[in-house]
Amino acid sequence: MAQLYFKYGTMNSGKSIDILKVAHNYEEEGKPVLLMTSSLDTREGVGVVASRIGIKHDAVAIDDTLQVFAYVAALPEKPACILIDEAQFLTKQNVLDFAKIVDELNIPVMAYGLKNNFKNELFEGSEHLLLYADKIEEVKTICWYCSKKAIMVLRTHDGKPVYEGPEVQIGGNESYIPVCRKHYNHPEAD
Repeated sequence: MAQLYFKYGTMNSGKSIDILKVAHNYEEEGKPVLLMTSSLDTREGVGVVASRIGIKHDAVAIDDTLQVFAYVAALPEKPACILIDEAQFLTKQNVLDFAKIVDELNIPVMAYGLKNNFKNELFEGSEHLLLYADKIEEVKTICWYCSKKAIMVLRTHDGKPVYEGPEVQIGGNESYIPVCRKHYNHPEAD
């Protein structure tokens, strides 16, 4: 029985490498997978799932015009699994479509993304995945300042914390770091 999974974690928790590992395992067994990612993430180009360790895989870019359920239903070959990177950027409708894919097409969907933004508020996609997912798992990593579990993302600019601004600003280690609650509020603290 197919299920909708939401695997969330902070930046640098290994979400993308996990997607690529799962895709590789399916493909090694001769089972087709469909990789999807937000068109907003252009760090490696549109429609690319890439890990910080250098592994990449082409993916279908999800933008405002893609009708997710219709797209998957029309595929000539049914994928064994759908893997989604940057799931925090999904819309409520995207999440409902993925739930419908699970329920009506019996295709498992694994969505990976951030839970909260740099303001420590839920992203739209994450909020609805938390509501609709059959299984929710945390992908863990540690705070850059201490050894506690990182549960938040701190946006930085020139090494200084940023707590205001637009929700979406695509970036990597130069802009975002995983932190615990203490170091989110006081990055200079010991």
